[in-house]
Amino acid sequence: MSRQSFPQSTIKIPTYQPQRKKRSGLAREEMRDGYLMVGFWLIGFLVFTAGPIAASMGLSFTNWDLISPAKWAGLANYRTLLKDDLISTSLYNTLYFTILSVPLSTIAALLLALAMNMKIRGIYLYRTLYYLPSITPAVATALLWLVIFQPEFGIANYMLQKLGLPKQLWLLDPAQAKPILILMALWGVGGGMPIFLAGLQSIPRELYEAAEIDGSNHWNSFISVTLPLLTPVIFFSLITGIIGSFQIFTSAYIATDGGPENATLFYVLLLYRNAFQFFKMGYASAMAWLLFIIVLIFTVLQFRLAQRWVHYEV
Repeated sequence: MSRQSFPQSTIKIPTYQPQRKKRSGLAREEMRDGYLMVGFWLIGFLVFTAGPIAASMGLSFTNWDLISPAKWAGLANYRTLLKDDLISTSLYNTLYFTILSVPLSTIAALLLALAMNMKIRGIYLYRTLYYLPSITPAVATALLWLVIFQPEFGIANYMLQKLGLPKQLWLLDPAQAKPILILMALWGVGGGMPIFLAGLQSIPRELYEAAEIDGSNHWNSFISVTLPLLTPVIFFSLITGIIGSFQIFTSAYIATDGGPENATLFYVLLLYRNAFQFFKMGYASAMAWLLFIIVLIFTVLQFRLAQRWVHYEV
């Protein structure tokens, strides 16, 4: 059987070559405006945030008093941190404040949001009134509480006398000073209320209706529906609350200045003293990086634990 030769086909199969669409003038203007706005933010971040962060890292290895040139000190500042008794005292005070104030503030903000989620007349006015203390200047708030707990003519001792109870030293008593500062921190729980309120209002009503059909009461609906769906909001509140509590400064600085007997000497207050009273900028920079490491450890730990109790709606 002979092979039959076929002529090679001269037909060319066209290949698809995607063509890049030209951007319109409007798209180019939008991209330019976007880069321009991001550029301003990026310059501000590099100059006012990233720059000082990098500078503080370098300063933590030096001795600098803001006047004479900085002198290289190596790890001397970090070794001093481990031996400084005031560091351990301030860390204890800060942890004490954090462990008590953060859970109490979170619970109080949640309860306040539950109350402000009710359908009653004038609810918007109540929400505004409860939110206002959180935006009141911290100095004014500290001075107000300082007047309330003044041992001689304060309102707190006046109320105790009316009840037939003895006067208290309040902020002048080392055993009472930290609890009072925690109470002062609870004054601003209205700042977390809108976040919890938004979380409550984002829960589908159908879930509550299904729970009612199954015979669930209000408490069971709160435990089985509200709390699980609010865990992302609670997690966010705990993260921001712990970060903020480690930076407590204004109330202690105004009300007690670290006293009495260093009972309210918090870490950032000690950092401030070393930087701007004793002019130990290198040592203060080392303290700042130690604080960063501590907060980072707590934050990472919370993210690890969040996998066990935080539930996201699918």
